[in-house]
Amino acid sequence: MDGLINLHKPPGLTSAQALYRVRKITGVRKSGHAGTLDPAAEGVLVLCLGRATKLVEALMDQPKVYRAAARLDVTSDSFDSDRPLRPVPVDNVPAAEQVAAALRGFEGQIMQVPPAVSALKVGGRPAYKLERAGRPPALAARPAHIYWVHMHAYAWPELDYELACGRGTYVRALVRDLGATLGTGGCLTGLLRRAVGPLHVDAAWTLDALAAAGDWTTAVLPMDEARRLLAQRPVPLPPRPTQA
Repeated sequence: MDGLINLHKPPGLTSAQALYRVRKITGVRKSGHAGTLDPAAEGVLVLCLGRATKLVEALMDQPKVYRAAARLDVTSDSFDSDRPLRPVPVDNVPAAEQVAAALRGFEGQIMQVPPAVSALKVGGRPAYKLERAGRPPALAARPAHIYWVHMHAYAWPELDYELACGRGTYVRALVRDLGATLGTGGCLTGLLRRAVGPLHVDAAWTLDALAAAGDWTTAVLPMDEARRLLAQRPVPLPPRPTQA
């Protein structure tokens, strides 16, 4: 079987664990995922089966949309709630207009330092393993592209926002840098990947639905259709939300 499965990864599982569960359901050993989601995050995880593993690079180049919840009065070693939260003293609580303007300031091509607690390889080892061993790596800033950022709601210290971004963007690093801009903390408390290119969370299969399906192949986007969607030029960009 060759094709893609648009999986809704639940929070609490690594991307690899979600893939292994799907392998048990499908029996397809030659499979992989296109773009890691952190364990605490949920949403679209694109699984590539059979010959569709050749599409991983094209999928990772697709724009992605995230809905994020954050707090600006705390931080953590990972910049999300996977690690213990630490309070951050804030002298001046920013107004909503300041937060919205700071978020818009990240739009476009930026340089971003990845979090030390990440799967980024350093000398062949994931950065998070080096950090766990007490040797957090000094990571260099890398280019990232943010197409737009939209603030849905803000009531100190909680922030609800959405963004569309390109490959290699760390949403945890964005909230860290937002806090640095505002003179506050910055830590994710929830993250939903809403879309990877043309694949949306509203059409994603949960693990339970996939396991209960009489014929799991109905969840597979065939290879030819996947190639057609990924070949669209220019790549369709997700629209900026128009309402809060």
